[in-house]
Amino acid sequence: MEAYAEISALCNTINGDALLMTMVAALGLVAALRKVRMMKKNNTRPMPPEAAGAWPVVGHLRLLGGPDLPHKTLGAMADKYGPIFVIRIGSSPTVAISSSEAAREIFTTNDKIWASKPTVIAAMKHMGYDTAMYGFSPYGPYFRAINKIVVQQLLSNRRLISGKRCFVGDEDEVSRRYQKALSNFFRLVAVFVPSDAIPILRGWIDLGGYEGEMKRTGKDLDSILSKMLDEHKIKRQKRSGEEAVEEDFMDVMLSIFEKDPKLMSDSNFDADTIIKATCQTMMVAGSDTLMVTLVWVLSLLVNHPDILQKVHEEMDIHVGRERQVDESDIKNLLYLQAATKETLRLYPPGPIMTRESTEDCTLLGYHIPAATRLIVNISKVQRDPQVWTSASEFKPERFLAGGEVDVSRDHSFQFMPFGGGRRSCPGTSLALQVVHLALARLIHGFDFKTPSGEPTDMTESPGLTNVKATPLDLLVTPRLSPKLYTC
Repeated sequence: MEAYAEISALCNTINGDALLMTMVAALGLVAALRKVRMMKKNNTRPMPPEAAGAWPVVGHLRLLGGPDLPHKTLGAMADKYGPIFVIRIGSSPTVAISSSEAAREIFTTNDKIWASKPTVIAAMKHMGYDTAMYGFSPYGPYFRAINKIVVQQLLSNRRLISGKRCFVGDEDEVSRRYQKALSNFFRLVAVFVPSDAIPILRGWIDLGGYEGEMKRTGKDLDSILSKMLDEHKIKRQKRSGEEAVEEDFMDVMLSIFEKDPKLMSDSNFDADTIIKATCQTMMVAGSDTLMVTLVWVLSLLVNHPDILQKVHEEMDIHVGRERQVDESDIKNLLYLQAATKETLRLYPPGPIMTRESTEDCTLLGYHIPAATRLIVNISKVQRDPQVWTSASEFKPERFLAGGEVDVSRDHSFQFMPFGGGRRSCPGTSLALQVVHLALARLIHGFDFKTPSGEPTDMTESPGLTNVKATPLDLLVTPRLSPKLYTC
């Protein structure tokens, strides 16, 4: 305390500009000393090359915050520095990779080391129940326990078939409130907050008021989820003595904790927080991502009418025009599936993926210290011209039998729109089922074109998911028997 008082007294004697310059110099010195210490600790293998242009304290943030989207900026840097290089997010080194070879090493040889997520993220603290949302939590007992519940209980085939429809699609006040809060969540979770790069600033500076907005959004989400949870508990109490009917994800989670009240008692979260956070994870993962994928597929098909015609012809052969597409038809619609995969290759829902190392490791021959952040540029990996011919062109044929890349293998890292390793998306199968059926119903039932007859704009926008920057405006023409359009 005495030392702290002396420092405070000294700071009070320095004017604001001098204090700022002193802080910048001190932080820059700390970063330099840290780099020297890392190199001394490992004098046999170098770290990856560091990109030029870093500024003191803020590092490369000015580049990532420029006019281009981060995955495009990182892709341009990869063209200059190679498939692995270092940037600085604040003073912290962050390894950026953009090749399938590097991804293979990360998600196989070093999978456990890279299974954790960065935890000092303001968005997750304020809107993710302080990392209780397991998709953003560090790798450890808590993550493994929740992941087991999600895979074995919430996303089991039986649950997906019998589960109750979620309220988010309904047109009531609670639905609208939650949709608005979710929209704010997706927007804010991609916002850079200075304290994410320089933790010492947390609680001191809120440039743009984003942290305040995150706190309000987190409270809105929690208020709605708390109300839902209370309603579920009341309904279950009214059914006491009767066999409980598990209707949705929240009912399943309540049943699990009722059977084992001490489950995850060693975590930092109570049962209610875990239930709300897990349900929020499922809703976040199952809403925006699917919408984004549907929009990109339709946009690409409208811009390539010859490919849209091939999809229509396939459906006419296997389904005809006298009935609706059924889920059992999807297995025969191979060209539709190929068009979906090609869309996910060109416009992955999440173009970049983040991780953090828990131990020292070697990656492509370079030494990577523990606690190093990682950015996997999925968009760049999936457009690698050394792997994909005409990498930026929309060619569904590449995903048909005999195509240029075998993506059916479990460890094909040329194509990983849903991530890789032990933290890959557990809902991949569900997502593809929903996307394929929704697309099949739309494309089978209608023909599409733009109002102007010109190609639709394909500009991407920043955010947690890769949203199309402009709305998709289409003219639709029915192509089935009129009786199929009656309610």
